[in-house]
Amino acid sequence: MNAFLSEFAVDVARTCVWLVLLTALFVPLERWFGMRHEQPNPQLRHNLAYYFISSLVPILLLTIPMALLATAAHHLAPAALTTTVAELPMAARVLLAFVVAETGFYWGHRLSHEIPWLWRFHALHHTAERMHFLTNTRNHPVDMVITRLFGLVPLYMLGLATPSLEGSATPALLLVLGNVWGFFIHANLRWRLGPLEWLVTTPAFHHWHHSRHDHINRNYASTLPFLDRLFGSHYLPRHWPAEVGTDTPCAPTLGGQLLDPMLPARRTAPAAD
Repeated sequence: MNAFLSEFAVDVARTCVWLVLLTALFVPLERWFGMRHEQPNPQLRHNLAYYFISSLVPILLLTIPMALLATAAHHLAPAALTTTVAELPMAARVLLAFVVAETGFYWGHRLSHEIPWLWRFHALHHTAERMHFLTNTRNHPVDMVITRLFGLVPLYMLGLATPSLEGSATPALLLVLGNVWGFFIHANLRWRLGPLEWLVTTPAFHHWHHSRHDHINRNYASTLPFLDRLFGSHYLPRHWPAEVGTDTPCAPTLGGQLLDPMLPARRTAPAAD
């Protein structure tokens, strides 16, 4: 117990350090290169709370279940498949792991829009009425868990990650890289990156995903926009969305936002294009 508490304290300290670094990086960038607002962000306090919830809840709740699920997925995969993958060069395995995880994240994200029960949890992320780097972690814990499972379980089944995180940095590395990029694409940055927008997701790409109405069901990819082109959900014009947010009702309090999706359904799926 003492060892767990000590490790958790280290995780809390690491989370605080990351917040300081992210703030030092993005606050000046958003001030210099973002859309200017006359009033402070009214959702900032909740965004900060969700930053810590998204960072620490998996540590508290998912360590043992993820290990069990990873072990089951690893044993269900055909031995010939995992052997073939294990024989690939390291660079090929890393690239394959990245593409497989991103494809899983894409479908986990897309289904959270298309399945009403999942949208009840994911809608919280779209209640942000201003794009801000901390919008990245404005997630309901259930939504966050489901999306991660879609990305990580295929890695375990292919043998691209071991059931225990010890000895395999692939899952942790993918999550770290994805999270850092997530802060960037959610940031209030009015940047266009030219030809790079065909290779990686950008703030413009993801801001359209957060548009209030017509294109909320577009641009699901977290880092690889070719997935949206492949599956017919890509949208990236030269202009920016006029408004972000969602018409799905959301409780004004933090407790209500976390509990309401688990109550009898009162929400609707996002409007389709």
